[in-house]
Amino acid sequence: MRERRGWQTGLVTSLNEPSPDTTPDAASDASSDPKQSEASGDGAGLSALAAARIAVGVLIDGGVQHVVVSPGSRSAPMAYALAEASAEGRVDLLVRIDERSAGFTALGLALATGSPAAVLTTSGTAVGNLMPAVMEANHAAVPLVVLSADRPDELRGTGANQTTVQPDLFGEQVRFAVDIAAGTDPRRAIQTGLSAATGAFLDLPPGPVQLNLAFRDPLVPSQGEELPPAAERQHYRIGTEPLIMNLPRASTDLPERRTVVLAGHDAGPVAEAFARAHGLPLLAEPSSNARFGPNAVGPYRLLLEHFGPGAAMPIERVVLFGRPTLSRPVAALLARADVQAALYQPVPVAWYEPGRRTELPLESLADLADFAGRGTAEWLDTWLLAASAAQHALDGILSAEAPATGPSVGSLVWKHARGQLLLGSSNGIRDVDLAGLPAPEPAATVYANRGLAGIDGTISTATGIAIGGRQETTVLLGDVTFLHDVGGLLLGAGEEQPALRIVVLNDSGGAIFDLLEHGAVREAGTYGDAVERLFGTPHLVDLAALAAAYGVGHCAVSTTAALAEALARPIEGRSIVEVRTDRSGLRALHGRIKEAVAAAVGGVLTR
Repeated sequence: MRERRGWQTGLVTSLNEPSPDTTPDAASDASSDPKQSEASGDGAGLSALAAARIAVGVLIDGGVQHVVVSPGSRSAPMAYALAEASAEGRVDLLVRIDERSAGFTALGLALATGSPAAVLTTSGTAVGNLMPAVMEANHAAVPLVVLSADRPDELRGTGANQTTVQPDLFGEQVRFAVDIAAGTDPRRAIQTGLSAATGAFLDLPPGPVQLNLAFRDPLVPSQGEELPPAAERQHYRIGTEPLIMNLPRASTDLPERRTVVLAGHDAGPVAEAFARAHGLPLLAEPSSNARFGPNAVGPYRLLLEHFGPGAAMPIERVVLFGRPTLSRPVAALLARADVQAALYQPVPVAWYEPGRRTELPLESLADLADFAGRGTAEWLDTWLLAASAAQHALDGILSAEAPATGPSVGSLVWKHARGQLLLGSSNGIRDVDLAGLPAPEPAATVYANRGLAGIDGTISTATGIAIGGRQETTVLLGDVTFLHDVGGLLLGAGEEQPALRIVVLNDSGGAIFDLLEHGAVREAGTYGDAVERLFGTPHLVDLAALAAAYGVGHCAVSTTAALAEALARPIEGRSIVEVRTDRSGLRALHGRIKEAVAAAVGGVLTR
């Protein structure tokens, strides 16, 4: 057993000896099913199939509803045991030939259901392909269970085919890792792993775990064994409707303060309720699931400079819910020496190490209320008037652009989304953050892979979210993000088809870099075409042909009117809406938006 440092402290252990649970009495008590107590016949304890059946039973009893399987030989005992459980209607199986896609699909399933989801791989490089999904699950506190099949101990280090060092392969990225020796009862290790994955012990947030299961030949069922009679699995749609909370009105005994509520990723509706109860402006990122209500400010990041040092009404305090990740103006606000900030943290979180952030962590809403105080009518009204003026100016600029642009696409997708919405990293989520008008009530549950903010596995994550949530799902992503996970479109014959609309903003390359310092370098021309080639990564991929190859519906639009029409259609099966646009004028567009908003807001604040 080895301890890990900081908030990532987890457990790594090895079960190379049969546990006490493998005594004859314990084994016979474990299950009345003779399949599960069958010995291997060579004096090495449980057979591969018997151990796998026990493992599957413990996983299901521990709340695992979905397992994504990538095919392989060494993992065959688990695959057969899962096939038996699936036939009995006890678990949902999904099959993906690419382990990277399988990992992100399981991640999406866990996000949508809130339950641990497992991914099964064979040995070797198959396990390594899960690293990106495991890293995201680690920093986003998602209960992802890695079931990695392995060779028995006697074959390790011998040059046996497809054998590497798999125990603790994921290092500090997992909450718990265990190596379960061939022939041993996996019950205790799996129960511990599930407790770690769901955050039930160690005072750790939920997160990924690795259960490395060694299997010894034979790896297939015995002659005469067959699948049990098929039983229909009952499916119940997870209650993932967007939530609204209510909190008591803030006490008039609280001091009046110029405080803002900042809702970062995964803040939840409590952030909106707190802002409303305390009469404070709400600055909410799209994936906070708090971007709604009467206090929500739309293009807030363009307003922060108007409430900075030297302004007539500068911000005094910030109360932070969730993880802020999207904009430099927000980062600058939290770094201001003249602004006090507190972080609402009622449970352990996975996105930072204790002591590494400057905000004051507070566990109770009562303490947060004392810190925040309450806003005056003038403070809130000033923000809402500025927000209205900024939104009007922004909409005016976007309506003047005949072709669709990133911000106009983000605005429309946000407006039309129902059920579930996944926002890809890069420009997509930032376009929504800039132009998505907060509604009186939330219309969709919003997801985003903001643990590490990567573009990896977005289509696969969306597929898992759609299948897990069992409701229509929209994903907005850029063309580079789409191409990075285009293999996620591959669903085998007979696999469940999700109700998934994929909106691809196709500007033939990576536009986000033009909005960073690299855009200025490109405009200066000092590095020739290096910025375009190395950061823009231009391409000429035919997305319609790709969609046809994968059997996915496709339509192409280039105007906001055509996009609105496409988004208004019901989501049936999988389809791609390709929005073709030009990124060459994006930096200038954002400049015009900023200037227009500054002029409009300046006029309001000087009245």
